[in-house]
Order: sequence, then structure tokens, then C-alpha cells
Amino acid sequence: MKANYSSRLLKFNFPGATSRGVLHFKPSFFLILKKDQHIGIGEISIIPGLSIDDNILILEEKLKRLCSIINDATAIDDSFFNGFPSLKFGYETALKNLNETKNNVITKFKEGKKGITINGLIWMGSQTEMLSRIKEKLNNGFRCLKLKIGALNFHEELSLLKTIRSNFTEQDLELRLDANGAFSANEAGNKLAEISKYHIHSIEQPIAKSQIEQMANLCETSPIPIALDEELINVVYKLNLLEQIKPQYIILKPSILGGLKECDDWINLANKLGIEWWATSALESNVGLNAIADWISLKDIKLPQGLGTGQVFSNNIPSPLTIRKDKLWIDKNKSWDYQDLI
Repeated sequence: MKANYSSRLLKFNFPGATSRGVLHFKPSFFLILKKDQHIGIGEISIIPGLSIDDNILILEEKLKRLCSIINDATAIDDSFFNGFPSLKFGYETALKNLNETKNNVITKFKEGKKGITINGLIWMGSQTEMLSRIKEKLNNGFRCLKLKIGALNFHEELSLLKTIRSNFTEQDLELRLDANGAFSANEAGNKLAEISKYHIHSIEQPIAKSQIEQMANLCETSPIPIALDEELINVVYKLNLLEQIKPQYIILKPSILGGLKECDDWINLANKLGIEWWATSALESNVGLNAIADWISLKDIKLPQGLGTGQVFSNNIPSPLTIRKDKLWIDKNKSWDYQDLI
């Protein structure tokens, strides 16, 4: 097996505003494995300011080292990936992709016979912009939307939620919110009480991570179910965290958390504790998105997944991934174009 890599600076179709700042570009590397006539590709995707391995220069040096180890046919110890969850995801999915092309693995999702229900993602913006995006998603068939909050004035956001609910009932539209840790621990309780008037399905990470006691109290007392997101990053004792905080949901981002196997561990623990979950892409290109979707398609899915990011970038990798209404599908009339990567 031989390895090399390439990179691409993904360009947003519009500024991706979150409570952490505005994204215009996002870097990704691609690990390419070759054996005989078969090729496997895995994406090393980071989000600046969120991924723990978001130092591009250090990450690329680690990726070069990985390629050298593979090309020298040296065994790779799992500890090699410590501190580099995105690299572990890329390596794991590249191997999986290589083996699937060798063994011609077919699933209902790959055959285009099974779609994955997803939520629509509404980026932060003015009230007018966000309402326009919501109407567009609803017209396209979505019935579950995720709204980024925390960047606007709180009263503006309440006004937006009021306007949304005056136009769309909870039967018409399920609303998920993502605060990205925007609320302080002291104000979160009161803000969640205000937000709850608008029939919210759940809110992701209302306060910043590593405030275990405060988050546990919110999960116990909040009128809105809470989902942990950033809280799961770089956690060693997973069971201990879940038992302490007792969230209603957890959000799984494989390239942020260290791969599919790591996320399987989270799922197994969550199932034992009665905690529900869904997976979401972390702004990967179609390469990483497809790897996550293929993994998810074999799960017993109960909730809409966060896999609607394939249309975010203007220079995404051409692929057969397509969205029909509120489902992610493989379009058998389209094909992958890896020409610029390999």
C-alpha cells in the first residue's frame, strides 16, 4: 500500500456565521491510499477555532509523517493519532474506502435505494436573511431545521423565533438550535426559559464546554432538552462525562471526535444510558460527508441527521450525493470526480 496526500481550500457560497466568528474558507487535506489498482480516499477536515488539531502547519507535517510510515510499510500504533482526531478520521475512512473498492461493498444507500433523513441548516444572518432561508428550506421539503444562534442580540433572536412560530407551528416545523457555547452559565437558565416559549426540540451546547457542574444543572432543569456537542471534544472518560452531565442528546462529529470507531463508542454508551444521538458533518467536503453518511446508513436511525452541508461550498468535490426533500441520497446518474485530488 502506498500513500500520498493533496489539499483544498474550500470556499463558502456565503459567509458561514457562528457565535465563534464568520467563516469564508475552510481547509481540508485528502489522504490517498493505493494498493494494486484500487484507491481509497479519506478527508482530514478541520474547523479553525474548534478542532484541537487546527494548526495547519503541524497537521500537515503529521500527515507527511503518516504517509512516510505507510510507504515504509511500518506498523501504525493507535497512539500516533493522539491529539490529531481529524487525521485519525481521514486514515480510518481512507482504509475503509480502499477495502470497499477492493471488495465491491454495496449498501442500500450506495445503491441509491435508501436515503438518510437530515435537518436543514440555517446559518446566522439578519432576520430577513434567516426567514428567507427558512422558507426556502421548507419549500424544498424540510420539516426539521437547525438554527445557529448566539451572534445576534438576544432579543432579536427571540423576535426571530416568535416570527418563525407565528408562521410555522411545531407540527409544521421542528426547530433545533445551536448556541455553540454562546451563553454564560449565569444567564443560560433564564435565556433557555425565554426560548422555550417557542416550542424548541433541543439546543446544542448552550454554555461553553468544561463547565461540568453548570451543564449538569442545566440538563436537569432546562425546559428545553440539551444536546452536548463541543463538550465531547478531547474527552478520555466518556462514560464519566455522560453520567455526570446526563444530557438528553449528544451530537457526533467523527472528524472532530477522532473517527467512526470513537463515535461508535459514544453511541454504545449513550444507548446504555438512554441518551439519544445524531451525527453531523463538521463542514467536510463531499468526501468526508459521504464517509459519514455511509456509516450512518447502516445504523438504526431514529432522528434526522446533520448531513446537509454538501451545498455549502462553491468548489466542493463533484459527487453523486444529492438532497431530495429532506433526505440525502446517492444519485446513480452522477459519479465522483477525484481528478483534482489524486
